[in-house]
Amino acid sequence: MFSEVWKVGHCRLEVGVSAGTGKLKHAGSIDSVMKESVNRAFAYLQGHKVPLGIGNAFDTTDLHVQAIDMLGNSIACEAGIAFLAAAVSALKRTPVLAGMVILGDLSIQGNIRAVLTLSEPLQIAMENGAKKALIPLENKRNFLEVPGDIAEKVDPVFFSDPTTAITKAIGLL
Repeated sequence: MFSEVWKVGHCRLEVGVSAGTGKLKHAGSIDSVMKESVNRAFAYLQGHKVPLGIGNAFDTTDLHVQAIDMLGNSIACEAGIAFLAAAVSALKRTPVLAGMVILGDLSIQGNIRAVLTLSEPLQIAMENGAKKALIPLENKRNFLEVPGDIAEKVDPVFFSDPTTAITKAIGLL
């Protein structure tokens, strides 16, 4: 019988802002997978800044992003949706909801990329105090595989597009 083991990381993305001209600056070392993911999300943000209501702030602000590996296990992470939420949060000066873990990635065009597994990331999130999980809608069927103790403690919040993810992450919806 074949059994697959997933390795899961737990990262905190911090996004700061400073006066500037709409550039992205990476602080510290960010692994190449996450850097590509953040760069894709930034490209999406550039193209959708006006509909997201951050056009003026975006054009006069530089974003500084730092990824902190909370487990120290150096697992590659695609965190495009988390970066979008953090960036819009920083630009609008509205915090991301407390106790929320954000899963998923996106393409430059804004197509949502689901996560490979839910149980492991939600287990780690729960152990680290998460109360809600922002999850790509494509992963909804996978939520049935999540153990009951995790499903009871971490409420799923599903999204199907970047704008919905952002608004749910910062509590505007």
